[in-house]
Amino acid sequence: MAKPGNTGIDRVIRATGYSVQGLRLAWRHEAAFRQELALMLVLMPGAFWLGRTPMEVTILIFSCMFVLIMELLNSAIEAVVDRHGPEHHELSGRAKDLSAAAVFLSLVLLAMVWGGVAYQRFFG
Repeated sequence: MAKPGNTGIDRVIRATGYSVQGLRLAWRHEAAFRQELALMLVLMPGAFWLGRTPMEVTILIFSCMFVLIMELLNSAIEAVVDRHGPEHHELSGRAKDLSAAAVFLSLVLLAMVWGGVAYQRFFG
């Protein structure tokens, strides 16, 4: 159900503002996001060189974006858990470890995609 007074183009504008604010907060407070973004800014132009077809370029760029998406979700989960309190709780630790594992798997996926496309280009 939509919130009253927050529909149509106004909703889109507000949502875009919240998204930009989230990206700014990630940049300001999350070192891992800054490091991964720096890596992606190097890799993404390389996608146009490495990829031979529009689909390969798209897959290479998607794998980069997926890492950033996973890092944002990981940071959000950590922020919610940390807000709840500093004391250790098994479920809090599990939530943080699971979200960190998601980031790790996205990086593995990135390496597999880039490695596969590179192998295809140079040895296929």
